Amino acid sequence: MRAVLMVAEKPSLAQSIAKILSKGSCTSRKGLNGVCSVHEYTGIFQGQTVRFKMTSVCGHVMTLDFIGKYNNWDKVDPAELFSKAPTEKKEATPKLNMVKFLQVEARSCDYVVLWLDCDKEGENICYEVLDAIQPVMNKGNVRETNVYRAKFSSITDIDIWNAMNHLGEPNHNEALSVDARQELDLRIGCAFTRFQTKYFQGKYGNLDSSLISFGPCQTPTLGFCVERHDKIQSFKPETYWVLQAKVFKGKDSPLTLDWNRVRVFDREVGQMFVNLAKTSREAQVESVSKKEKTKQRPQALNTVEMLRVASSALGMGPQHAMQIAERLYTQGYISYPRTETTHYPENFDLKGTLKQQTNNTIWAEEVKALLSTGLNRPRKGTDAGDHPPITPMRAASEGELGSDGWQLYEYITRHFIATVSQDCKYLLTTIEFIIGTEAFSCSGKTLLSPGYTTVMPWQGIPPEETRPDCERGDSFTVDEIKLLEKQTSPPDYLTEAELITLMEKHGIGTDASIPVHINNICQRNYVTVENGRKLKPTNLGIVLVHGYHKIDAELVLPTIRSAVEKQLNLIALGKANYHQVLQHALDIFKRKFHYFVDSITSMDELMEVSFSPIASTGKPMSRCGKCHRFMKYIQAKPSRLHCSHCDETYSLPQNGAIKLYKELRCPLDDFELVLWTSGARGKSYPLCPYCFSNPPFRDMKKGMGCNECTHPSCQHSLNSLGIGQCVECDSGVLVLDPTSGPKWRMACNKCNVVVHFFEYAHRVQVAQESCNACDASLVAVDFNKTRTPLPAGETQHTGCVFCDPVFQDLVELKHATMRHSMHRGGGARRGGRGRGRGRRGNPKKPKDKMAALAAYFV
Repeated sequence: MRAVLMVAEKPSLAQSIAKILSKGSCTSRKGLNGVCSVHEYTGIFQGQTVRFKMTSVCGHVMTLDFIGKYNNWDKVDPAELFSKAPTEKKEATPKLNMVKFLQVEARSCDYVVLWLDCDKEGENICYEVLDAIQPVMNKGNVRETNVYRAKFSSITDIDIWNAMNHLGEPNHNEALSVDARQELDLRIGCAFTRFQTKYFQGKYGNLDSSLISFGPCQTPTLGFCVERHDKIQSFKPETYWVLQAKVFKGKDSPLTLDWNRVRVFDREVGQMFVNLAKTSREAQVESVSKKEKTKQRPQALNTVEMLRVASSALGMGPQHAMQIAERLYTQGYISYPRTETTHYPENFDLKGTLKQQTNNTIWAEEVKALLSTGLNRPRKGTDAGDHPPITPMRAASEGELGSDGWQLYEYITRHFIATVSQDCKYLLTTIEFIIGTEAFSCSGKTLLSPGYTTVMPWQGIPPEETRPDCERGDSFTVDEIKLLEKQTSPPDYLTEAELITLMEKHGIGTDASIPVHINNICQRNYVTVENGRKLKPTNLGIVLVHGYHKIDAELVLPTIRSAVEKQLNLIALGKANYHQVLQHALDIFKRKFHYFVDSITSMDELMEVSFSPIASTGKPMSRCGKCHRFMKYIQAKPSRLHCSHCDETYSLPQNGAIKLYKELRCPLDDFELVLWTSGARGKSYPLCPYCFSNPPFRDMKKGMGCNECTHPSCQHSLNSLGIGQCVECDSGVLVLDPTSGPKWRMACNKCNVVVHFFEYAHRVQVAQESCNACDASLVAVDFNKTRTPLPAGETQHTGCVFCDPVFQDLVELKHATMRHSMHRGGGARRGGRGRGRGRRGNPKKPKDKMAALAAYFV
């Protein structure tokens, strides 16, 4: 029997599709990576009985990066990244073993059906999957097609079966356009980011940003925010005057009239008009007009409009809203949430979609009324040729979706119902008055038919004071006429909704990437999100944009990126050559980069006004090993040490506190050691600032502390304080924390495992000897004679933390409290501490790890 491998973009999606196609009769098992499940069943494919295997990836299988040596910021000139630096595809999430998992499942399969999301990114993932599995699949006949693409927009039985019965092929051109965008963003972004980060972090100490990034889309996005900020700052309020008149008739409430001249900018002129109007105590009605007006129902919902509403009305950031929408889609509640289309296809089942909402008590009445009177034809929108508009695909409740999920689903459903409802109709009444020589007016709206605003009440016509019945020639008594002094006001900061509109208008990003770019400028400390989801640029964001404008305005204006996006779309349509578009764009930005480097002083002039030189920042902490003067500790991100005499800056681990470490020095370079700690419930270790940035041994990597240093005899190194292999992770060593007394502990130098032991001991030392059973170093403990937990009042004992029965009740395994992941990865030498004794290899873990944990760790 032949086999068909089917691959979806997410595990939940694979499960839903398999359930529909197998009619609930599939069996499921976990794949080798433990994340993706495989759903199997027997069915018919291409007229023959086959064995189906449905599984998934987790987004992109591969990611683009430079080959190893070009990822070293210190040794590579950023200019080389435009052309010399080779790139390679690496696994996007190595720990998932996605390539191996796909190959294991594809082996012996004859066909593959790709159920990846139906957009350009999805097409790109199609080819990532194919590159992994085609070498191991059965080849089949020469004429036989074995690769199929399923096109679908929602997770409903009808849509999934329709996709299965009308399989096509993956679109190679769309996949290439994504490859081109990835390479452009990588080369351009990395070159500019590396140069300006190193240049400015080496000069200024209070930038408060660990990465001064540049992005072809990110930077114009920031530019829009700073442009609005500049308008606010340069705004000069201007005083103006307005005439306000109040009139009444009989016992009716006074009516406030608007002046037809609107305003004047000269007080004396305004006073003249007041005097002219005050010549009459009567207000004559010149005309009364009544017009029936229509407020149109909305067009069908696309991604950009959904994100705008989520930000402005629901208080959700664009990226958060997109994550919720994707979850609703994979669970089958809404259609595909990435679409530019605002027009329903002719064959779209509007009535069937609406019927699913008849049991929801919130809008059941409106839905039933529509079904009985007939649906209104939706307004004609734009068909972008991608996916149908975003619509609800099945009924739901708040209990099923949670608070945020329900808010977004509720809006999508109300919007859909509104698109097939009647327009809102109201009567606009306008009354024109003459007082003396001046013309005034007032107007009011009277609701005739609420139409779609029944389900979207926030767009309804608010109830107003009724206008009095009158006709031409009627007289009203003037209650008062006065001159009001007012001032023009500046624009407000851009809201996320306004920024999304600007990005769409200028072609910056796609419906899928717009939320990512906005999130990036927030995370990089370029803008802050204020009340009302307004984006206020920080000092750093403002200086960067102003600097780009001084050097090369096109780096921050949307024009070039918009032009590049058009070229990328031509690749997707098969109308432009991938290599030519890529090379042309890189050539442009390479020239801009060289000019930027040559002109960096223009931006630096702005930086030095806003930020403090690194030499005058921070507080003295530890001594430099070269000049023996105190270096300054700079706490602003990224925290670092700077020696102003040597003009050298040394990196430090992030996300913790730095303290002086007993004024002890590194035996290799004479730098004073410092102690990094993540808090009382966390872990800590000493480090040499120089060794941390300049690894002294070949088997050490940049960013390692003394707890990973392989120095053979230093009292602070792994070889002196390492005890044994970590009981949880496979690469770490448990190292004694010599600063932790009287609440002694050892901590893994890789993961967050912390072992507490020997509380209130006078002294804990790592012995020369090792355990015969597990090869871990023995520990010598000296207790206070009044508080010793040892039998028979003994105060001293040497034994193995893992195996010694005397120690078994004195040891407790915990996990360090970490605010973030550790400062970096990288492997230290595993296991034995060496000590120059010729000891090689790793200490053995207890034979049964779980048994050891149960026996010795509470």
